[in-house]
Amino acid sequence: MSTPPADGSPDNDSSETSSQHVEQSWATPTHAEIVEITKGHVAGMEASDADPVWLIAGMQHVMLRTVGRKTGNVHKVALPTWNDSDGVRVVVGSFAGHDKNPSWFTNLADSAANPEVYCRVQGGAFWSAPEVLTGSERDHAWAGLVADRPWYNDYQAKTSRPIPLVRLPETRPATPGVVAAPTPDEVL
Repeated sequence: MSTPPADGSPDNDSSETSSQHVEQSWATPTHAEIVEITKGHVAGMEASDADPVWLIAGMQHVMLRTVGRKTGNVHKVALPTWNDSDGVRVVVGSFAGHDKNPSWFTNLADSAANPEVYCRVQGGAFWSAPEVLTGSERDHAWAGLVADRPWYNDYQAKTSRPIPLVRLPETRPATPGVVAAPTPDEVL
């Protein structure tokens, strides 16, 4: 197996699966700290494409924009990504093992409020029709995820809820910084 590039991007050698293994070298923040850290991280993502903003603790990140299912307000969250066996970004609704799902996931799971979500990545953006993984598909992705990032098993052990996994396939391109909902003319 090859060593991943220093920038943390997937290895482009299609004959091998690149490693996304990361050792946890940080203390898990509290739930209140997660909210504050995310606010600062989102602000950095909106201001820069620099590696220190997008590649943290050896993991690529995405800024995910959802619409509140009750309020209609726009919400933004910074999340680490993991690529599944098809190379599609997956985000994890762990909230560090909290008993409730994170609000971004609750909003995203409401497909009436969020048929597509805006995803900002380093150097680009796209719209995604998110896929909440279930059953054997989730089990397969979970096994790969925890092989690379074993601390998610610790988070799962803290809660009785199954920690959600969400695939973010690139449905169509978007313009970085433009986070308005698509107009009827933009919907394909």
